Amino acid sequence: MRSKRMTSGVEKAPHRSLLYALGMTKEEMSRPLVGVVNAASEVVPGHMHLDRIAEAVKAGIRAAGGTPMEFPAIAVCDGLAMNHEGMKFSLPSREITADSIEIMATAHPFDALVCIPNCDKCVPGMLMGMLRMNIPAILVSGGPMMAGDNGKADVATMFEAVGRASRGDMTPEELEALEQSACPGCGSCAGMFTANSMNCLSEAIGLALPGNGTTPAVSAARIRLAKEAGRMVMELLRRDIKPRDIVTEKAVANAVAVDMALGCSTNTVLHLPAIFAEAGLALSLEIFNKASDVTPNLCKLSPAGSHHIEDLHRAGGIPAVMSELSKKGFIHLDSLTVTGKSVGENLEDLRARNLDPTVIRPVDAPYSKTGGIAILRGNLAPDGAVVKQSAVAPEMLVRTVSAKVFSGEEEAMQAILGGKLKAGDAVVIRYAGPKGGPGNPEMLSPTSAIAGMGLGSDVALITDGRFSGATRGASIGHVSPEAAEGGPIGLVQDGDLIEINIPARTLNLLVDDAELARRRELFVPERRPLNSPFLRRYRKQVSSSSTGARFIDGE
Repeated sequence: MRSKRMTSGVEKAPHRSLLYALGMTKEEMSRPLVGVVNAASEVVPGHMHLDRIAEAVKAGIRAAGGTPMEFPAIAVCDGLAMNHEGMKFSLPSREITADSIEIMATAHPFDALVCIPNCDKCVPGMLMGMLRMNIPAILVSGGPMMAGDNGKADVATMFEAVGRASRGDMTPEELEALEQSACPGCGSCAGMFTANSMNCLSEAIGLALPGNGTTPAVSAARIRLAKEAGRMVMELLRRDIKPRDIVTEKAVANAVAVDMALGCSTNTVLHLPAIFAEAGLALSLEIFNKASDVTPNLCKLSPAGSHHIEDLHRAGGIPAVMSELSKKGFIHLDSLTVTGKSVGENLEDLRARNLDPTVIRPVDAPYSKTGGIAILRGNLAPDGAVVKQSAVAPEMLVRTVSAKVFSGEEEAMQAILGGKLKAGDAVVIRYAGPKGGPGNPEMLSPTSAIAGMGLGSDVALITDGRFSGATRGASIGHVSPEAAEGGPIGLVQDGDLIEINIPARTLNLLVDDAELARRRELFVPERRPLNSPFLRRYRKQVSSSSTGARFIDGE
């Protein structure tokens, strides 16, 4: 056992004395030591109940003969960080989470890990840490929030309500009533936003137990799932099954296929490459398009439709989605999972089937024959851009739009809420990428304001920043290279025409080559001063959105 490096031998007497100081018994020291990474906080609604989840995990570990040792992890609530300086720190927090797991699990050589995240960047950060350490490990999230306002609302509803209120379609009293009911309690926000996308894909990858993505946060089943995760990690340790045994090219293919079927957040295009890179596996943007070209879109969950995660759970959850996809050969059924069994064996054990075809369309009758996400390329995005095509109005799938250019989210919001946009416009926000933001801030506020102002079917938003999973409409993000690195998005001027063709996977600036060359000669990318030492380090180390916005090794 790895933990013997800390507990065994005469020379480790000082170490044992410190463990005794924790109140640990000699018998507990003799058992496998399991690190329990708990992202609980009183800041994030998705994490406020994680102490209860952690207690259940620890009970499962103890029942199976292990000794749990809990330590904390940070987590940013993207909803609370939205539309102010705090959003610059959200994506960078992913790297801090992964690094802190590496630090804690190396400084204190645990035999295994159970990771307990729930929201946005915390989930991929923990998955990255698990793969980096490559000791037996399992992830169990805190589960999704129930939908609010009698099952009709979520945090996306609130962000769009800002536009409705600004337009005069909602009174201040109605807005206040909605804000008190839209998010009814603990859990990750109720739609197919980034947190729930990643928790569902953790199942598809094989690093979380079936039910991890959809079992409601408030249910007793979530507590039982946590206990089972604690018990199961001890079985993984006994059988020496490690994360990189599970995360193979087949697991990559399964994750991307489920991503397309669900219509997940565009942030998965940032997180999956970063996660799989920790296992030495490359995941290019082209893999997403290849999968999207053949994988049907089976679900339209909020913000793409009216269903929420609780509806997906009642319909059979991720096992039901994978069961539908497997009928056409889109799932590698022999891929290993943390149950110690293959995907196919799990589906058979669960008798997985689609319990509600109105929530999970049959594979022969999908919403569309192509997946929920598309990668666009062209002279405006030579290295790619991403759009959640399943949430785009038909009128905007092919459209030529006129650019209104902004160098930040705040001035764009003023224009949107001030009624400065008209049908056929494109809000272009640059200097919001990994380096330019820095931190690649999300643009949920402007996209939601566009929808709330009644322009969701007529106005595009194009940015080198990124979007919340709660975003809908013709919202095209991760435009690469970003403006801060001299990308063509930095050359766009007010009134330029931009051709969007999502079915053809193209995004082109309709300005002739000679004029673009003239602009490029005069172009000097902005480099904004930063007061934050952390963001200065991040800006130096982070890669392009096209490669997952991950840290580049200093070697």
